[in-house]
Amino acid sequence: MLVPVLLFAVGLVCLIKGGDWFVDGATALARRFRLPELLIGATVVSIGTTLPEVMVSTTSALSGHGEIAYGNAVGSVICNTALIAALTVAVRPGGVDKSALKTPVCFFFAAAALFAGVAYTTGYFSRTIGFAMLALFVIYMVLTVRQMKGQPAAPADAEPEEDAKDMPLWKALVLLVIGAALIAVGARLLVDNGTLIAQALGVPESVIALTFVALGTSLPELVTAITSLAKGHSALSLGNVIGANLFNLVLVCGVSVSLSPFGIPQGSMIAGRSASLVMDLPVMFAVMLLLTVPALIRGKLARWQGVTLLCVYAAFCTVQFMM
Repeated sequence: MLVPVLLFAVGLVCLIKGGDWFVDGATALARRFRLPELLIGATVVSIGTTLPEVMVSTTSALSGHGEIAYGNAVGSVICNTALIAALTVAVRPGGVDKSALKTPVCFFFAAAALFAGVAYTTGYFSRTIGFAMLALFVIYMVLTVRQMKGQPAAPADAEPEEDAKDMPLWKALVLLVIGAALIAVGARLLVDNGTLIAQALGVPESVIALTFVALGTSLPELVTAITSLAKGHSALSLGNVIGANLFNLVLVCGVSVSLSPFGIPQGSMIAGRSASLVMDLPVMFAVMLLLTVPALIRGKLARWQGVTLLCVYAAFCTVQFMM
């Protein structure tokens, strides 16, 4: 038990320092090219913080455990929205750039509709579906890069730090790469050793897969959110969460399904149907609607949204542990 605890602590240190460097590099990049932090968060930062999900899901699919890849993607979207974004909104609600928010939100719901449509009809994700998801990812990135070029940054939600303003381009890119690597390694150490600790304490494996793995692979988003808040870059955090949610569906699942097709998990049932169809997917849509629709209509986020989302996440985890 001592070794897993020590490795768990090392993973935590890697996450904290990696998140610090990653946010510094991302904000410096946004300042240098005068790009909205929300767009930087929804692309560069999101790809970096989604690396743990890509690794865990791809490995699971290739080893014949596609249900873990499926559950990790859906669970991570719920965790990112109802825990990580909720914390950001509850602590520091504020205005959002509606024009920058519109593209990632629209693409997320398009990808979620495709994902749910397959789950509710055939219940099997074929390679064709995987390629379609990856195509959505490519289209999103192309459109977002064009949007970045066409819309110079408005002033960020905080004054730029001198270090971020004066940082050389090479240093910003190095911080991004090293920060992403530390985040990925830290998340892997926490997931693996946290799972070992949970098993030693008698926590059922099904509960670990449904909640702990999803939370563990979402730790980079959580670290980035907390670091962004501490440094006064809440737009970066929001963009990261929304972008990461989209990438969980089109990139994480797209890669996993393309390599090894799988069906929806049938382990937990509610009223004779898969719990994923009855609870997980509806909750995923509900929390994203609660986070994004008011922001798109009013151009700002409110503390009540964050508090409500945190309550939803607490209820969701409670039900999972009771099933």
